[in-house]
Amino acid sequence: MDEKNYEDFISTVSHELRTPLTSIRGFSQTMLASWEKLDDESKKKFLKIIEEQSNRLINLVENMLCVTKLQSARDNLILKDVYVKPVVETVISVLKNQYRTNSFEIDINEKTPAILADKDKFQQVMTNLIENAAKYSAEDAAVTIKVRPESDFVSIKVINTGLEIEPEDYEKIFTKFSRLDNPLTRRTQGSGLGLYITKNIVEKMNGEISVASCDNTTTFEVCLPVSNIETRMQCNQ
Repeated sequence: MDEKNYEDFISTVSHELRTPLTSIRGFSQTMLASWEKLDDESKKKFLKIIEEQSNRLINLVENMLCVTKLQSARDNLILKDVYVKPVVETVISVLKNQYRTNSFEIDINEKTPAILADKDKFQQVMTNLIENAAKYSAEDAAVTIKVRPESDFVSIKVINTGLEIEPEDYEKIFTKFSRLDNPLTRRTQGSGLGLYITKNIVEKMNGEISVASCDNTTTFEVCLPVSNIETRMQCNQ
């Protein structure tokens, strides 16, 4: 990272950190100063805000650490055979408790082979994409994960309904700190780092990621190479 980009990164990060920290401090001070005057409902409301902003802060710090690792040689991936279905099921089991108004539909071809990927990083990719789909979906909308084997790769699509992404913004959303300006993004907090991290991880695993949006439906597609287990087993004999 050159000096200018580093300065821009620090400036943006400082701004992003300040918002949740200010909220946490403000509501904590209010509760400490006015504890006896606040009713139980107000206390619960303030504590909920503190919890949400704390989670936002944790996610932001984790994303920033991930960005710095991606831009260094220290982020070494361990590529091995990974099956998509159990990873997707694990991610959904966690997210469905957080996004209770959304439903999650899994459509995975039973003949889908293993992919060659870093399992932890692949799970991070799926978490980012599925959570992103749930976060920016219309209320009570379904998030669909569709997986199909192709010739030498596996196609993984995460589909949601909501406001469309304009074609001129397709590339923009994968850049650092990028957030589109529409009613859904305005009501949802985010650092603008998730898709940037996702794209970098996918490409480091020799894959590709793309987005298409029309008729209020947005599809993120990740293509990752098939793991040729049998060939590698023969080579190791």
